[in-house]
Amino acid sequence: MPSSHPPAPGPVLRSPVGLAQAVTVLLGVVIVADLLIVAASLNMRSLMGKVASGGVVDFDEGEANRADYAMAGSAMLYVIAMLATAVVFVIWFHRVRHNAEVFAPDTQSRTPGWAIACWFIPIANLWIPRGIAADVLRAAQPDPYGGAPRHRGLLNAWWGAWVWAMVFDRYASRTYDKAQDVDAIHDAAGLVMASAGFDALAAVLAILFVRRLTAAQHEKALAGPAVPGH
Repeated sequence: MPSSHPPAPGPVLRSPVGLAQAVTVLLGVVIVADLLIVAASLNMRSLMGKVASGGVVDFDEGEANRADYAMAGSAMLYVIAMLATAVVFVIWFHRVRHNAEVFAPDTQSRTPGWAIACWFIPIANLWIPRGIAADVLRAAQPDPYGGAPRHRGLLNAWWGAWVWAMVFDRYASRTYDKAQDVDAIHDAAGLVMASAGFDALAAVLAILFVRRLTAAQHEKALAGPAVPGH
């Protein structure tokens, strides 16, 4: 006897456009924070360079404190901006993964819950999110089953830049925190400056990827379901 209960409704599309715009703005704030770190690091390097070369006869402790405050303040702004960005980015990431379940569920190697959980697993968060993003990108293509998806190179560039920036930042931060003498602080500030540059590049690539993937899903949603044989 057939069941009298109607079938459970499947997942429905949810627009990622608003979230993508929020992520873009927040990543812009991250880039600004990175640039402030670069400026603070340049100032610290300049000051330490003058001291090391004997160019500063009467060492101004106040100037050194201001340089140190600039480093700490820009780093704090970066942490706040990055935390806010991470929260909204993960929400956006889960949204586009949810939509992939509507577009082409059989192309997804992990369940939607992994779009959130993957970021909190040490070590594994260096590759699992990238795999999920690749699956979502494929599902957003006009033909998810034909050939390499568009923007795959952008995904790889963003992910590689992000992993490198994260690893290099840990090295630079630890080196700066351990620096005690003038030469060590001068060199460590250079590492911090380079780290901020790498991070800004990763943020730019992240903006491009978020916008491209969001646009692909939006266009596919507007196009409607594919018609067999067309």
